[in-house]
Amino acid sequence: MAAKINPLRINANRLARSVEQLAAIGQLPGGGVRRIAYTPEDLAARAQVQARMAAAGMQVHVDPAGNLIGIYAGTSPDWPLLMTGSHLDTVPTGGRYDGAFGVLAALEVVQTLAEQQLRLRHSLAVVVFTDEEGSMIGSQAIAGTVVPDPDYYRRPDGEEICTCLKRIGGDWDAITQAYLSPIRVAASQANRIAAFVELHVEQGPVLESQGKQIGIVEGIVGQRRYQVTVTGRANHAGTTPMALRQDALVAAAQIVLAVQAIGNLPGQQVATVGRLTVFPNAANVIPGQVDLSVDMRDLSNIRLDELVAQLTRQLDAIAAQTRTQITLTPCLQTDPAPADPAIQGIIAQACESLGLSYTFLPSRASHDAQEMARIAPMGMIFVPSVAGLSHAEAEYTTPEQCTDGANVLLQTLLALDATGAI
Repeated sequence: MAAKINPLRINANRLARSVEQLAAIGQLPGGGVRRIAYTPEDLAARAQVQARMAAAGMQVHVDPAGNLIGIYAGTSPDWPLLMTGSHLDTVPTGGRYDGAFGVLAALEVVQTLAEQQLRLRHSLAVVVFTDEEGSMIGSQAIAGTVVPDPDYYRRPDGEEICTCLKRIGGDWDAITQAYLSPIRVAASQANRIAAFVELHVEQGPVLESQGKQIGIVEGIVGQRRYQVTVTGRANHAGTTPMALRQDALVAAAQIVLAVQAIGNLPGQQVATVGRLTVFPNAANVIPGQVDLSVDMRDLSNIRLDELVAQLTRQLDAIAAQTRTQITLTPCLQTDPAPADPAIQGIIAQACESLGLSYTFLPSRASHDAQEMARIAPMGMIFVPSVAGLSHAEAEYTTPEQCTDGANVLLQTLLALDATGAI
């Protein structure tokens, strides 16, 4: 039996116009967007969204972390919030969909409800998270995981986070009060979030390669990042016989292949060497040292532990065979953030009722949703990225794909509201 569905649909033309209007802020010559967090472009985008929130009848609030939050009041003020949203900031040469689409689609959902004079039982919060691309300080603050040292959030140009937050209406000295602050906007609401759902472009090629219209995210992968240092012996490239060399680059090349092999093992993991620095990096000198990065990602911490153990064994074998020394230094560790199974099922039902094809897949990129998963049931909806491109000016998702995603978000929120607090 087909799942029941509310006949309500978003306004596709209005959503497409809103994407174009927001993309004009920080637009690059190649059609992309540059809106670095805390810059005038970021502030202008936030102002545009804030105006739309107010026009849709939302109560607008900026918390101490600078998160811009609009709340569309529900009919049961004692119920916890339903929450959705994403971010407006971009990488230096980004596209117009990453992050921004999730915010604009969420606003379109609210506008659709408002023009039909419909209220959910839950209040519905739309969040613009602060600095997703740089530090995720906004979602960390709401989740209560913000690092207390302001130097941790110092900008690459040296600007202090205190100054940055003040510029957008935040307050570093009160940042711990951002923990669940959206709920405190309405004092009668329970101090928790019923569910958080983020709509996002996939930023990868899976949906397009499988011919699927919607991706239902199983979870956001955990990451393990390391620096590997290979120490050999620099020597003359012409006078040192091959059998007597301790070539750090030869060892590093074997490490690159070992990481590639680990990434291609059965499973959903990925493994990458993304940076490699050779010393002394001269044409007539045998490399004496190589530094390289290793990035591993998977939905399971147990699986990540297994992959790291395998890499360690490989490094020991390579060091012995090349007569080099190899050290593995941890640089980053984040835990996987599983999506709530019940929300995954509700998203699947919405797709079926809308006649949209879908698949389940992990998110291998970081999102604010991974922080929100620490404090609330979390779900993510993906729409395709044409050619799998993202973090690039050529990033593109068709208007039809955007409409599909926004309608799935609408139906998911309606269904979550109908189930009551989960």
